Amino acid sequence: MKHIEANNGIKIPMLGYGVFLVKDGEECYNSVRTALEIGYRHIDTASIYKNEESVGKAIKDSGIPREEIFLTTKVWNEVQRSGDVATAFENSLKLLDTDYIDLYLIHWPVPTKYVDTWLTLEKIYQDKKVKAIGVSNFHIHHLEEIKKVWNVVPVMNQIELHPELSQKPIVNFCKENSIIPESWSPLGASKNNLLQNEILISIGEKYKKSPAQIILRWNIDLGIVTIPKSVTPSRIKENFEIFDFELTKEEILKIDSINKDKRVGADPDNFSF
Repeated sequence: MKHIEANNGIKIPMLGYGVFLVKDGEECYNSVRTALEIGYRHIDTASIYKNEESVGKAIKDSGIPREEIFLTTKVWNEVQRSGDVATAFENSLKLLDTDYIDLYLIHWPVPTKYVDTWLTLEKIYQDKKVKAIGVSNFHIHHLEEIKKVWNVVPVMNQIELHPELSQKPIVNFCKENSIIPESWSPLGASKNNLLQNEILISIGEKYKKSPAQIILRWNIDLGIVTIPKSVTPSRIKENFEIFDFELTKEEILKIDSINKDKRVGADPDNFSF
């Protein structure tokens, strides 16, 4: 496992296991247990996923010391609108059955609310109930708005990022401001057929790796934390097996060329949830 050091000194595993759309209960519990047994030490959830309780139980039952696992969760949009962020954080702590969170993120930049939400996250951070705070789905202009008021620089910006949406301007802005970029939906979606891309297949043949593994390694080699999601044990394992090779600069540029600025999710400037 490779780690990346955040702007406050904590170390974050560069490959995580995401549980978006993983059903609460047996499916989520078993998937997180599988990921931890394979070697993952970074788990990413959110209050809106409605599976924090299963994530917490899987972590506790794994027998792995809590301090060895990097745990992320997020504050949802309705909570930002109501202004009750501190209560939502405490509820996440309770559901996850832990006394601290490693990383707490603003899930989406809710208009007129996300700046105040950021200031509340700073208070939670100052109370030492969370080791780091950050944001998700923030464009550059959102980051510039909180930059006007922040006393704590976000550790991370978790964004949709895959070969068809490489997000170079935001990634560069984040790095210039000591914010780690993190990719959600790193493998795209079935509708964009990324895993059938000839460039990825060709590079994969050289290393005897799948297109998915090539994409995940592309993230790592660019200094981007990545959190693929699968509930299939063989794929969870395959996604983890990316630390025995590195891409060349030429191969990275070839993968960069796949970019179409094509989203599979909502645009952070235009969402209604």
